[in-house]
Amino acid sequence: MKVLPALAATTVLSAGAAYADCPYPAAPDKLPDGATATLQDMLAGQKTVSDYNKAVNEYVACIDKEVEDKIAAGGDKLKPEQKADMQRVETQKHNAAIDQLQSVADRFNEQVKVFKAKAADAKK
Repeated sequence: MKVLPALAATTVLSAGAAYADCPYPAAPDKLPDGATATLQDMLAGQKTVSDYNKAVNEYVACIDKEVEDKIAAGGDKLKPEQKADMQRVETQKHNAAIDQLQSVADRFNEQVKVFKAKAADAKK
């Protein structure tokens, strides 16, 4: 009769494998330098940041679904502490991705300010 708990644990573990394709999106390795960039460079940078934002949002949705499915698959077999641990880990992953996205957006926005200042100085 010990087969059911083992089966439940296997189900929970296999549910994780189903979403193992929640790849953490790589942050852009290069953003334009506002002091030297052209308008086309800045627009390409904006698209890069936008694409990264989309990838992070897809990653976050994927890991959210992953933990929900693991908890649902575990059903009553999971202890509240196990559920809380899974949710805590997911929250840490979620927050790390959002923090990195915010950092990239902040760096790009700083370069936009530099670019605009350069353009304003050129008009003088």
